[in-house]
Amino acid sequence: MTKRTNRTYTTEFKQEAVALVTEQGYSVPKAASSLGITDKLLYNWKAKYEAEQLGTTLNADERAELLKLRKEVKELRMEEEILKKASSLLLRETK
Repeated sequence: MTKRTNRTYTTEFKQEAVALVTEQGYSVPKAASSLGITDKLLYNWKAKYEAEQLGTTLNADERAELLKLRKEVKELRMEEEILKKASSLLLRETK
């Protein structure tokens, strides 16, 4: 079994990769595959670039709160879907 090593990329490479998406109109999956990197990696670089452009990088507490709130929103949306399905089933049974 070979040991997996993490690759490191220069800042210039990251900026050029993000520019393919933001300035030249490539989709993230297409740009990532042409560069030989994963979609997730390029999405992360793009998000970091956009946050830097806005000047709003989050500190650790804010990031943790954001993740918590996103999880809560996801759960609430799932609950809403379940309730919609249940109410539509009840309405059909009463007819």
